[in-house]
Amino acid sequence: MGGVSIWHWIVVGIIFMLLFGRGKVSELMGDVAKGIKSFKKGMADDDVVQPEGAEPAKPVADQRSANVAETVSSERKAS
Repeated sequence: MGGVSIWHWIVVGIIFMLLFGRGKVSELMGDVAKGIKSFKKGMADDDVVQPEGAEPAKPVADQRSANVAETVSSERKAS
């Protein structure tokens, strides 16, 4: 008991095909393939080399830390 044989998987496969139909399964697999291709293309786009003379992107400073620094400097001047 508890063992899953090949016959169990065959029965599950037949039930799956009856519920979803052959066309629905092929559409689903096609959508999965398109998603994988899109993901790979997106990953490849991240590795694009910047053109010569282009400056690298500068990190954006955290606005909260800028406000804290201003507050601290204004408190020191007031003291």
